[in-house]
Amino acid sequence: MTAERAQAVTEPVHAIDELYRAHGVGLIRFALMLVGDQATAEDVVQEAFLGLYRHWARVQAGDPVPYLRTAVLNAARSALRSRRRGLARLHRAARHDPPVWSAEAAAMEHADRRAVLAAVAKLPPRQREVLALRYYLDLSEQEIGTLLGLARGTVSATTAKAIAALARQFKEDT
Repeated sequence: MTAERAQAVTEPVHAIDELYRAHGVGLIRFALMLVGDQATAEDVVQEAFLGLYRHWARVQAGDPVPYLRTAVLNAARSALRSRRRGLARLHRAARHDPPVWSAEAAAMEHADRRAVLAAVAKLPPRQREVLALRYYLDLSEQEIGTLLGLARGTVSATTAKAIAALARQFKEDT
């Protein structure tokens, strides 16, 4: 392998490594909110970064973070579809337990936090996606709309409906 070719191969590896260090945990948390279990969330994010590596020449010209967000969202949707069709028998079944994504989160046994995560897990997929993008990835309504292919007003309305549904769930529990 020539020195030029070796440099061309290692450049994306270093850039993608830096991207993972900067955004990996946040993307895993985002995926976890969508799929509900740690193993699948990690697989989804790993596939997104693998896709980024495969398409590096095309993606590197712009900002790769939106590419990663879209890849994680699409892979999470695909994993959920696969579960619904029953094709994921070898994988862990979807759980409705509140997700735990780190040792420190597992150590924090706050009932309020667990209750919120459990309530979010019961929301319809689009509402869960919008809330995860808004409150876990801190995206604006415009960015969420672009990512999901929705109008800004639809994002706003979906967020409001999700929050209202959460409020109803908590009102019923008290």
